[in-house]
Amino acid sequence: MPLASNEPKNEPKAESGLSTQPASEPKVWTDAEFMALPQDGHRYELVNGELIDMGNSGMEHGWIASNLMIVLGGFVRTHKLGVMCDSSTAFAMKNGNRRSPDVSFVTKERLQGLRRLPKGFFQGAPDLAVEVLSPSNTVEEIHEKIVEYFENETRLVWVIHPDEQYVLVYHSPSPDRLLRLQDALEGESVVPGFSLAVAELFEELDF
Repeated sequence: MPLASNEPKNEPKAESGLSTQPASEPKVWTDAEFMALPQDGHRYELVNGELIDMGNSGMEHGWIASNLMIVLGGFVRTHKLGVMCDSSTAFAMKNGNRRSPDVSFVTKERLQGLRRLPKGFFQGAPDLAVEVLSPSNTVEEIHEKIVEYFENETRLVWVIHPDEQYVLVYHSPSPDRLLRLQDALEGESVVPGFSLAVAELFEELDF
């Protein structure tokens, strides 16, 4: 019987071109890191662990969102219905994503017991989420956001289409109303008593 050798056995070599190093793990973003991103005019969302640069919006986009914020925000404040937030506000979804509607409203019922709003992210989606479409938006992207909103306590979504001048109304991930210029945008049970002519969202400048 041959003697056992003390020489090290030959190990199989890695195939040429294949790395033997472990793949790098995706970065896990903390809320503190996400909130500390540079204030460079860009908006970010955290989607499936990936930081998404939402880019800058055009002037028309900002004008429509601001007008709605002024009118709806004034109504909400006057009637003490809750709080309005702008597009820089991220909401913490159950799946870890951080989503930022263009305009959002959270009812006072979900803020009971608070004297001040949290400095961090609100846990859950707003009761009303508003998205103003930009040319860069895709159908899939918007649909994914709307699905997440309704999975996280949203009750009403408005998707505003500036080019076609209509508003899609959602009570679930599928739209159930299309509003044209002659119609009115209603707050329904989410913002009771609020109504705005759709035409006012798209009116031409008069100065």
